Amino acid sequence: MPGRELTLLTEGRVELLARIPRSSNATFLVRVSSGDDSAHAVYKPEAGERPLSDFEPGLYRRERAAYLLSDYLQWGLVPPTVIRDDSPLGIGSLQWFVPCDYRDHYFTLYEESPETHDALFRIALFDFISNNTDRKSGHVLRGHDGRVWGIDHGLCFSAGFKLRTVIWDFAGEPIPASLLQDISPLVERVPPGVAQLLDDAEVAALQRRAQRVLRDCVLPLDPTGMRYPWPLV
Repeated sequence: MPGRELTLLTEGRVELLARIPRSSNATFLVRVSSGDDSAHAVYKPEAGERPLSDFEPGLYRRERAAYLLSDYLQWGLVPPTVIRDDSPLGIGSLQWFVPCDYRDHYFTLYEESPETHDALFRIALFDFISNNTDRKSGHVLRGHDGRVWGIDHGLCFSAGFKLRTVIWDFAGEPIPASLLQDISPLVERVPPGVAQLLDDAEVAALQRRAQRVLRDCVLPLDPTGMRYPWPLV
C-alpha cells in the first residue's frame, strides 16, 4: 500500500479548491496537507450525489471498494482512495489526484500507444469483475510517469449484470494465466474490506463473475453491441 499517499489522504487536512466541471455528481479538487507535506486529491461527498434508481446512496463506498479490490489483486489500477467523514462537505471518498495529459484517454491510448495495451487489457478485465457500469474513455488516464490508471468507480459492483464500457477491443482474447491466478482466490473469499462496503448479493455476484472468468479464460464479448456508456468520452 502506498505509504505517503494513504497517510496524507487519511490524516491530512482537507481544503476545498474548486469544483471539477462536467461531473455527474458533485466532485471537488482539494488539497490535503500534513505538516510541510501536501498534495491534491479528488473529493466526492455523498451530499453531492444525484439520486439513482439502480444504486443506493453512498457511491463513495464503491470508489473505495474498487481501490481495495485493485490493491488486493496487486494490479495497481485505481489511485489510492479512502473514506473520510470529516471533510468539508461531509462523508465521501478522497482519491489521490493523478497528474496527466488530459488529451490522452482510452481511445487515444489504444490507437497511438501500443505499449499501454497490457494495462488497458487489465482494466477491461477489472471492469468485468467489478461490473463497471460507466467506463468512459475519459475514465482512463496515463500519468506523467507513463502509468495507466482507471478512475470513477462509483457505479460498480451491482448485483445485476450492468457492464457498460468503451473497452471492447480486447473482447474474446485469452486471459493470461498470471491474471487468472490473481483472480482465483475471489471465488472462495472476497477481501473483508471490499465485502464490508457491499451487500451480500453484490459480494455473491462478484464471486460469480470471478467464476465465469476462470471458466471461460477469455475476456467477455458483447453480443448485443449495446453495452456502452454515454457519453463515450
